[in-house]
Amino acid sequence: MSEPFRISRRVDFADTDMAGIIHFSNYFRYMEFAEVAFLRERGLSVTMMQGAETISFPRVSAMCDFLHPLRFDDVVDIEVQVERVGRKSVTYTFTFTHQGKLVAKGRLSAVCCRVRPGTQELESIDIPEAIRARLLG
Repeated sequence: MSEPFRISRRVDFADTDMAGIIHFSNYFRYMEFAEVAFLRERGLSVTMMQGAETISFPRVSAMCDFLHPLRFDDVVDIEVQVERVGRKSVTYTFTFTHQGKLVAKGRLSAVCCRVRPGTQELESIDIPEAIRARLLG
């Protein structure tokens, strides 16, 4: 749908397990890192003000396939692509590469919500057109 967004990140020692490879759970942190950078580049965030309302995009689904290990100090390149923008949700795909080799693939879906003042309860809403346009870039 939109042009891919790319960002790199170095694997921290704290992200590795006893075998010296990145712990699987950290791929989800890296997806969030890349998603936030992607949104920031488009003037958006996972939580933002839209007029007097707070709009948030809580995640409702996340998955990742691990193909090859990464190790401490490896630089991983992460590509984010908007796969789909629905009426109320957005789905991203993530491609992780190291030195040109595919190491993991992920997908994340988030739903557009209004944060109800005072209660912090979430109510799903249609993605506002201004946000939709920026997501599609």
